[in-house]
Amino acid sequence: MFADVIVDISVEALDRTFQYRVPEEMKDRVSLGCRVKIPFGRADREISGFVIGLSDEAKWPVEKIKSLTAIDENEIPVEGQLLKLAAWIREYYGATMNEALKTVLPVKKQIKSVEEHWLTFAVSREQAERERDRCRLRHFRAKERLLAGMLEEGGEMTTRLAAKKYNATKTVVDGLVKQGILLVTDRRRYRNPFQTEPDTSDAIVLNDQQRKVAEHFCRQYRQGIRGTYLLYGVTGSGKTEVYMEMIRQALLLGQQVIVLIPEIALTYQTVKRFQRQFGDRVSVLNSRMSDGERYDQYERAKKGEIDIIVGPRSALFIPFAHLGLIIMDEEHENSYKSESPPKYHAREVALQRAAMAGASVVLGSATPSVETYLAAGEGRYHMYRLTERAGGAQMPQVHVVDLREELKAKNRSIFSRLLQQKIRERLERQEQVILFLNRRGYAGHVSCRSCGFVLKCNHCEVSMTAHKNHVGEVDTLICHYCGHAIAMPEVCPECGSPYIAAFGMGTQKVEEMLHRTFSQARILRMDGDTTSGKQGHERVLEPFRRGEADILIGTQMIVKGHDFPNVTLVAALAADLGMYDGDYRSNERTFDLLMQAGGRAGRGQKPGEMIIQTYNPEQYCVEAVRVQDAGLFYENELAYRRMTRYPPYSYMMAVLVLSEDQQCGKKCIGALAALAGSAGSEVSVIGPSEAGLSRAKDRFRYVLYVKAAEETAVTEVKHQMEMFSADAEWEKSCSIQYDRNPMSVY
Repeated sequence: MFADVIVDISVEALDRTFQYRVPEEMKDRVSLGCRVKIPFGRADREISGFVIGLSDEAKWPVEKIKSLTAIDENEIPVEGQLLKLAAWIREYYGATMNEALKTVLPVKKQIKSVEEHWLTFAVSREQAERERDRCRLRHFRAKERLLAGMLEEGGEMTTRLAAKKYNATKTVVDGLVKQGILLVTDRRRYRNPFQTEPDTSDAIVLNDQQRKVAEHFCRQYRQGIRGTYLLYGVTGSGKTEVYMEMIRQALLLGQQVIVLIPEIALTYQTVKRFQRQFGDRVSVLNSRMSDGERYDQYERAKKGEIDIIVGPRSALFIPFAHLGLIIMDEEHENSYKSESPPKYHAREVALQRAAMAGASVVLGSATPSVETYLAAGEGRYHMYRLTERAGGAQMPQVHVVDLREELKAKNRSIFSRLLQQKIRERLERQEQVILFLNRRGYAGHVSCRSCGFVLKCNHCEVSMTAHKNHVGEVDTLICHYCGHAIAMPEVCPECGSPYIAAFGMGTQKVEEMLHRTFSQARILRMDGDTTSGKQGHERVLEPFRRGEADILIGTQMIVKGHDFPNVTLVAALAADLGMYDGDYRSNERTFDLLMQAGGRAGRGQKPGEMIIQTYNPEQYCVEAVRVQDAGLFYENELAYRRMTRYPPYSYMMAVLVLSEDQQCGKKCIGALAALAGSAGSEVSVIGPSEAGLSRAKDRFRYVLYVKAAEETAVTEVKHQMEMFSADAEWEKSCSIQYDRNPMSVY
């Protein structure tokens, strides 16, 4: 057996692994991620490394390969823990070990550390004061000024500050160094992507519900109980305040905390709140930061200079040696699922990392995912409930507008008559409005504006997706599950109305219509086009927070977690856009977004209202939001999932094949489908078919779905496919990706 050993723990070092022979007596004890002692270099000096690969094949002549000298079986360092986590990700989600390691390890590349020159006294403070007085008597103004500044700054400062604030030239500094009064030392300055603000916040005062939750968790935590908890609280119930009490308990016991948030847009708001409570021991990590800023946060974490990290799913891999708590806010969000291999879900990886580190996991949401809700209901997670808004604020009043009736009343605008009236009222009262489009994917569903009928696949009970031809006209409807296709009908099959079309409208067009309808309104738009760059989200959110705009229009990113006290009206312009996007999770996503959107209204002292515009007001996810009864939604959705054997009552895996050669792609997906089909009656195969996005970046895309009641059956099919494809003729011309329990169809 041979082991690939990495010495420098960073992505940059992945291509610089060293192979060692595993002695016979170590074979049963060596594993991926374990720390080993190795002879290194010509002098064979003994150093530590980590095993990131095991194989039976030697990469070099066997006689030239050195042997491992020992396995370090003491406490596993955090690097070894993360490498073990990478091995689990590779095994569970189906990716190469290199892909898994690049997910887990810090990006180092060619990043230079930032060094600063610091001045300190080489003598006692009394001697420094005497030298300052001597310089004053002899009229050495520059030296006197610098020494006085040093004394004022507490005996140390950077040369940059000395030059800027005290006008100290290099000659003056060198003179005092030569006299033996000052010392110049180099220190590494870590790039801090977020400036710490002074603590101006008051102590947190919890209401009765919040206090009971915090006290129960903290009591269990002090007793050494490390579990998984669901904090299920209505929007505005003060989940963040409860998180802070949980974090305070972990910090008191010398533990470190990861706080996951779903959107980069929430980073600024969240970090500000945490820094006001916990000071500069809080840092942030996200993809908008530079490589240098990201790498420095890893270094600060390893050195124990920070205790709390806030960020999206990549923050899960911060190298905390004393990790005690992982908080996953808005745990239902799709953005916690990686879209590139390995296609991991942060919730599953968080549970795995917590198990390795002996940490607790808190999942928070006003609309828990169906999987989490069922797990808590079955007692696998401990559920906490917060049923009241903090500060006495009331839940918004919800109005549902039937757009079929608007059409009958000759209103063909995207804005219903009720919505126009409510917006005018807000503009008169100088209150704010949020309008959002629940839109995703490349093409909308097809529905009838007269009767609300939605065209669905005869075989899969999901809506058909519109596809445009080369001249931009919708001519084909395709099921993204089984590939069944039909021509675009000219009239509604249900009522014969000619008002049948692909349903969809972009935020930019809505913004133009708003300007025409409410010419006096100040309007901001927030979507992918307006939020590019490191501070892109704050460029839109901060002016709205300050009251510099009346209406904020955007995609779903604007309804997640934001707190705008002056927003008293929120409207979902077209709830149907998400309700019929060809996916068994579409009702869940619609319910989540509508509930979260309603939660943005009336969070301050003023009461809030929400308007849902839909062609299907009877749909249970809309009705559940209207009456503010989440139980109604979960009851119906779980019944639907149980009946159709979709997760969480089964396990699914999407298999995606990408190839520049169309025939090779078809051959590959066909062979994989045949392999899955031979796995036995407990495994069902849906497809294969062209993916909804059938070609991207000059690569053809094909997909099939594997579904089984037992997770082990899906895992075994994945293993068989991996072994089969590694030896097949198309291995180099086709890329195969595996997606466990996919969040959306391909």
